[in-house]
Amino acid sequence: MNPYIAQRDGVVPSVCSLDCPDQCGLLIHKKDGKIVKIEGDPDHPVTQGSICNKVRHMAERLYDPKRLQQPMKRVGAKGEGKFEPISWEEAVDTITSRWKSLIAEYGPESILPYSFYGNMGLLNSEGMDRRFFNRLGASKLNQAICSAAGGVGYGYTMGNSYGTDPEETVHTKLFIMWGINAVSTNMHQVVLAEKARKNGAKIVVIDVHQNQTGRWADWFIPIKPGTDSVLALGLMHVLFAEGRTDEAFMQQYTVGHEQLREHVRSYDPATVSAITGVPADDIIKLARMYAEVTPAFIRIGNGLQHHDNGGMNVRTIACLPALTGQWLVRGGGAIKGNGGFLEHNFDALQRPDVRPNSDARIVNMNQIGSALLELDPPIRSMHVYSCNPALVAPEGNKVRQGLARDDLFLVVHDLFLTETAMYADIVLPATSSYENTDFLASYWHHFIHLKQPIIEPFGESKSNVDVFRLLASGMGFEDSMFSDSEADMIRQALDNPSNPYIANIDYETLERELYVKADVSPSFIEKLPTPSGKIELYSERMEADGHPPLPTYTPLADDGDYPYLFVPAPNHNFLNTTFSNNEKHVKMEKVPRLYINAADAEAAGIANGETVRIWNDRGECLLTASVGETVLRGVLVSQGLWADMPGSKHNVNSLTPDREADMGGGAVFFSGRVNMAPVS
Repeated sequence: MNPYIAQRDGVVPSVCSLDCPDQCGLLIHKKDGKIVKIEGDPDHPVTQGSICNKVRHMAERLYDPKRLQQPMKRVGAKGEGKFEPISWEEAVDTITSRWKSLIAEYGPESILPYSFYGNMGLLNSEGMDRRFFNRLGASKLNQAICSAAGGVGYGYTMGNSYGTDPEETVHTKLFIMWGINAVSTNMHQVVLAEKARKNGAKIVVIDVHQNQTGRWADWFIPIKPGTDSVLALGLMHVLFAEGRTDEAFMQQYTVGHEQLREHVRSYDPATVSAITGVPADDIIKLARMYAEVTPAFIRIGNGLQHHDNGGMNVRTIACLPALTGQWLVRGGGAIKGNGGFLEHNFDALQRPDVRPNSDARIVNMNQIGSALLELDPPIRSMHVYSCNPALVAPEGNKVRQGLARDDLFLVVHDLFLTETAMYADIVLPATSSYENTDFLASYWHHFIHLKQPIIEPFGESKSNVDVFRLLASGMGFEDSMFSDSEADMIRQALDNPSNPYIANIDYETLERELYVKADVSPSFIEKLPTPSGKIELYSERMEADGHPPLPTYTPLADDGDYPYLFVPAPNHNFLNTTFSNNEKHVKMEKVPRLYINAADAEAAGIANGETVRIWNDRGECLLTASVGETVLRGVLVSQGLWADMPGSKHNVNSLTPDREADMGGGAVFFSGRVNMAPVS
């Protein structure tokens, strides 16, 4: 037995596994073998003892009476929620027998895995599951729902997910939080900024909504959704026109600065103001501030990439630190993500070499509704884990219509009977991360963590790793990779000679230290993995891929004649759908709100606190009006993915388009249009 499980009382260390950049060190208090309190680990170098309310109240989620404890099979209609308990043996036999029949009749690509990072543990999110579905030859899933567009866009400029060490931002003098509600989604970047603020740092927030982060800023700049790239180009125009660029840095570390200088002449402040809604004087003021204040740091958020032009938005902003040489200044530069520093050996962990059909079809997870209804040959079975597509995927009504197909054999492995599980034929109970062995790599700071199990599995629940071992056995797969222990898999994943930054990290060191920092020295800026080895302001690779080689503004796609742009953003107390069904967190968040500009509300006859119906051709949603000046005219913003069982009409993704973004197949959640009216 793991020593942390064996310790029935006292305090044991752990790490948070939520899909959050902070990846906090934790201290878990136990009594009689149960978790009774969770607090931050004050010795963690980055998170230093502070944690969010989501994690502080995690024990109430872990021991929620609604949590699944045993496998179940459906005995009612799909979506009705009628199930009866079965054994694990029956569940595995039912699944594997059905899959064997489907493979024999339709081939392995009739089966689709559907997952994301409800648990950021790498063994459970992209380990044994990938081995299993590769060996099976199932259809592949493009997991493009979150950071795909921005990741590709940033990579065109910088080569990989490399950025500033967040620990160094205590030295920053100017923070630009661009498209990120950091107070709710990256709280330790706020903590670090507050430390810098005490030494005179200023904080600028650029966003479509004056949320908690906007209210915290020294200067909040509202912007029209989807116009972030043109604002960045306007800043470049001023920097070049006023001679405020670092010519020596650009000469040594970039390619294309002369082409960019000519290109941005047309993005003058007046032109940019008309597109973005940001006053021309503010564009000039911000550009001068960015040139004069050093160190200057840009935190690039997820929000601005969830547009039709999301990849270019990020690619363009990523060019700014190169113009002013901030990459060489301690506390300067930018972060979109830092996952590149911690890249493990994907092939060793996932084993794509065992796939019999390397050219298997790929399904974009953002288009799962259309895929379930229209793909030919059809998807005949789907295995969903660590994700809740009935609520998180765009075109939500299409998704539920697809899940309701009588001929779709649906397996769902989760902690709760989610909106997706309501349609399942077989439901499997999942362990929480506090019941698993795993390793985690932050996509913000530079630490890899080992996560040991703290408590026994809840009821009969099993981890993803264990479930796919069982399914492999049921399918008759005898490959030795399915017998690898968690420790074996971690060792294999960390053996990655192609990433020198983690050469100092192995399983034994993690077992001893629990978390280890990547060795990012010398500075990554000296040799970037772009084709030129430099920051690419002009990218020949982009041109070859069919994109403009220079940062360029492209307006949002036509989404119909509805009058309002709709941005369904995250809220403070949920993380996607996680916590949306837990009473404690729902009480803290109160109600699902729709933020409306006062002038728009008056014109539509909507009073503050009134129930509002918003709709388009894809669906409708009911929210509570929050009227004020926190959004620009013509923009509506909601927060959070609320539990949406039949009849509640809270699913904001019933309104969102399932188009692909300009890069990476990314989601365009924030590029939809709607109308609104009071319910009365």
